[in-house]
Amino acid sequence: MSDRRTPSARSRYRTGDSELDRRLAEVLATAGIDRNDDLLFEMLVSVVRMGREYRDRGDLKLANSALKELRYSASVFEPYRDIRKASIFGSARTRVDDPGYRAARDFGRAIAEQGWMVITGGGPGIMEAGIEGAGVDAAFGVNIMLPFEQEAAAILANDPKLVNYRYFFTRKLAFMKESSAFALLPGGFGTLDEAFELFTLMQTGRSPICPVVLIEPEGSSYWQSWMRFTETELAGRSLISPDDMSFVKVCEHVDEAVDEVCHFYRRYHSMRFVGRRLVLRLLDRPDDDELAELNAEFGDMVTGGPIAVVDTSESELEDDDVPDLPRIGFGFDRRSYARLRHLIDRINDNAA
Repeated sequence: MSDRRTPSARSRYRTGDSELDRRLAEVLATAGIDRNDDLLFEMLVSVVRMGREYRDRGDLKLANSALKELRYSASVFEPYRDIRKASIFGSARTRVDDPGYRAARDFGRAIAEQGWMVITGGGPGIMEAGIEGAGVDAAFGVNIMLPFEQEAAAILANDPKLVNYRYFFTRKLAFMKESSAFALLPGGFGTLDEAFELFTLMQTGRSPICPVVLIEPEGSSYWQSWMRFTETELAGRSLISPDDMSFVKVCEHVDEAVDEVCHFYRRYHSMRFVGRRLVLRLLDRPDDDELAELNAEFGDMVTGGPIAVVDTSESELEDDDVPDLPRIGFGFDRRSYARLRHLIDRINDNAA
């Protein structure tokens, strides 16, 4: 392989020692790695630079453990990439006879019947209920190892789709990265932490927009109370935009929650930034009349050109990122993510 094609030659991120860079590239070649070798080269560079710069062994332990957890987690999910997954959040302390347990179990069963899989924290309570409903074959557990309270649910304890994490941040990343929808039931600090982080990531564009349903079990006012607080103390004080509430829907019935999730993907498939352009991949191509209507309604968030049908980009082709689907693209202001949720809803509402 010529120097012009080596990952070290393609990368600006290097060790500062050209001979060492060459040897790191050789390590990848010797290992038979020729796909994404530029990114893997930079990971090796980071290891070298950390070894030179870090004196605190604790920092290295954290980075080492996090990388191993992310690698193993990705390997567990890899065979199931083409199947959509819904994460179910809620309390580990919910009892079997609680309406919340029944609601989580019913949601897991109903979404699995739609061809989805579920991801839970892998522990007892709401998590076990979701696994029970979906069935072990359609369930993942991303379990956090704690000195108290949470152990893996017995129903999933020996399943290869159970991943144990030491760190909350790697576990949260797995939830966010692998899920196409989120269902939340009443829970404690952990559930509220997951809810607010999820909304923050979507509001700021750090996570793709996806459906979020807050399932209110029979006799509960948990999510109505949460909505009142959020609308009064956050939106009412202009700490968030009133439009931000469109990221979430309170559902009193499981069927309503499943319909909300499935409707979101009725026509919309996924999104990706290609350079400065936001690309939405759809299940069918919009006609000129529909594009005109979308531009008229959502032109306020469009910059640098109208919403239009676009070709599959070279980067999407290179990544084999659903290249055969029709797509629309436009310059997006990267602020109006709640409005973007409305645009996706409109596209789905227009489905034949």
